[in-house]
Amino acid sequence: MFDDVDPSSLARRPGVKWSRAEPGVLPAWIAEMDFPPAPAVREALLRCVEEDLGYPAWDGRPEQIPLRAAFAERMRERYGWDADPAQVREFTDINQGLQAVLLAATRPGDAVAVHTPTYPPFLATVAGMERRLLPVPYVLQDEGWAFDADRFDRELAEGGCRVLLLVNPHNPTGRVLRRPELESLAELALRHDLLVVSDEIHADLVHGPYRHIPFASLSPEVAARTVTLTSATKAFNVPGARCAVAHVGAAGIRTALAQPSHLYGEPNNFGVAATLAAWREGDSWLAQLRPVLERNAALVGEELPPGIGYRVPQGSFLAWLDCRALDLGTDPHTFFLEKARVLLNDGRAFGPGGEGFVRLNFATSPAVLRDILGRMREAVG
Repeated sequence: MFDDVDPSSLARRPGVKWSRAEPGVLPAWIAEMDFPPAPAVREALLRCVEEDLGYPAWDGRPEQIPLRAAFAERMRERYGWDADPAQVREFTDINQGLQAVLLAATRPGDAVAVHTPTYPPFLATVAGMERRLLPVPYVLQDEGWAFDADRFDRELAEGGCRVLLLVNPHNPTGRVLRRPELESLAELALRHDLLVVSDEIHADLVHGPYRHIPFASLSPEVAARTVTLTSATKAFNVPGARCAVAHVGAAGIRTALAQPSHLYGEPNNFGVAATLAAWREGDSWLAQLRPVLERNAALVGEELPPGIGYRVPQGSFLAWLDCRALDLGTDPHTFFLEKARVLLNDGRAFGPGGEGFVRLNFATSPAVLRDILGRMREAVG
């Protein structure tokens, strides 16, 4: 299931990951796995097609959408967080959820703090909504990627920042924050009156011995100023299902989001069915997937070209590669596309700190991954 992915069949896929790559180019860019989704998810979607494509039972009654209870069950069972299902709302994806919250919580000119480098659509959201980016740089130290909490505190004291957008596990570095680090951010959020929007979409893909801790689980006071965004789409490889949830612990934001029912749209049958099947029946598949990703993460380190800096990610299936020592300038992405015929993500799109980096998606079969890494080695010489 995970080791016998056929590159020729992948190349025929109509989705964006493979269709956007030119013939002969191996794509290792967008955060989508090459593996088929869990059998339980496929079966649930087939049932939708075969049995009922009508209006859902919750139509017009969002409080009855089953995702809310399923999210709370999963948080309690997997992470020990007693999340209130009544505080859960649905969105088509993480980006829509973030934009709705920023629209409710901020105004043009307000600062949004973000650990950088970061997921490019979040940067586009901050800029497109005319909010001001306050970078909180991740810097590579001996123990791994880390941020300067004291510097962040000083910058917050200057005023104007309303929101901390936390991405944990972090995209693109794969960093998983430890409890003391989360607590330091919580203390700053409380002292500087920040709303925390915590993107935890990669939580189910944390590698041992690391452990994901939901930010809102730190304390009731922290939960009351936190919006947690998540989805089954990354861990269970169903991004086209277009389904995400937000646990809105901040009462003022919940009130602001209580708009006419169709303003933000409603979840579709397929997205809900896929998510429910993933969260309630897909964990055996996930347990088989995670060692595969850990093995591939190690393989990247073993077969990368010399001179590329790499820290094995603590979570996710994304490798953040430092190519600055190769003297390729600020755009190694173009070099590897032209010389290796490998499509990676351009580090510059991830904002401050991304120059000279590329992001590599290693969620594929060992054969395809070895081909990708071999092409990169040959290109570097």
